[in-house]
Amino acid sequence: MKKILFVILCLSVISINSAEAHKLIFHDDTHRTMDSALIIPDHKISWAIYENLGVNEAKFYTFNAKQGDSFYASIVIPKIVGLEDYSPTLILISPSNTQNYVDVLDSQNNIEKVLYEGNFPGNEFYEPFGQVTYWERQEIKTELDTDGEYFIIVLDEKNQEGKYSLAVGTIEDFSGENMFLILPQSWWETKIFVNDYISIIIAFFILIAIILIPTIIVIRKIKNKA
Repeated sequence: MKKILFVILCLSVISINSAEAHKLIFHDDTHRTMDSALIIPDHKISWAIYENLGVNEAKFYTFNAKQGDSFYASIVIPKIVGLEDYSPTLILISPSNTQNYVDVLDSQNNIEKVLYEGNFPGNEFYEPFGQVTYWERQEIKTELDTDGEYFIIVLDEKNQEGKYSLAVGTIEDFSGENMFLILPQSWWETKIFVNDYISIIIAFFILIAIILIPTIIVIRKIKNKA
């Protein structure tokens, strides 16, 4: 009975945490041009994308929207030593015929550029699913003015390298997801993102214990009956 209650408690905690979490978009880090931009399936759904950004690098994202759609995006920085003053630039580009982002930035047309203007290291918030604290940076809240393909660019303009999480959308939606697959993968990605290897090692030993202890109990029962 105690084991059953423990399992139920764990599932309850997972369910509560999943309701508070963004859906992660996993990627292979190849979205470094407008042509290879990472596709955001639905800009209204609450997504999170974990990124490492080098000096003078840029990451590209794209989504399709309709005129009048509300749009939200923000950047947060994991609370890690060395990132206290880190703040990459966030850019939203409206549909345009040009495919050269340098030309787009130079023209200043159809572009919303958002810089972080607060104090460092910034306001903190705690994300319960991954047990991670973040520093808040800039955000975009706007109504989109035309139909078409939009681009988001996050780039370094301060000769800094670091980590950031890009959040897009506000609607929490895990319907149709296999939570027993998604949650462990999301937890793993979060721990790797914030360099929390201690939690990974602890989880590994707990998993081994969960497998070994019942096996040892079964073997002992078999030996006792023999």
